[in-house]
Amino acid sequence: VQLVESGGGLVQPGGSLNLSCSASGFVFRNAALQWYRQRPGKGLELVASIGGTGEITQYVDSVKGRFTISRDNSKNEMYLQMTGLNVDDTAVYYCFRPTGPNWGQGTQVIIAS
Repeated sequence: VQLVESGGGLVQPGGSLNLSCSASGFVFRNAALQWYRQRPGKGLELVASIGGTGEITQYVDSVKGRFTISRDNSKNEMYLQMTGLNVDDTAVYYCFRPTGPNWGQGTQVIIAS
């Protein structure tokens, strides 16, 4: 099983980023997936979850209305569209498969002016 995140970077407050998680080694369409993040000096935080079909999504309150989780089962990819970014969103973002459990290596997101 492999989960590989990409799309992180440095953006200014108010900006946007799109993260991707490319998966392999399991039946992707059956797998619920999640995005976690770890802010500097903090523990892991569940940011968003998505069911296997993509119809069911959940978000932590702090990102509701700003982040959108989605997936493309034909490409074995999951996404996190992030808008209205602020400094509190600075973190390493991880793709997670609960039924593994399996983690990606993470992608760094830095919000700074």
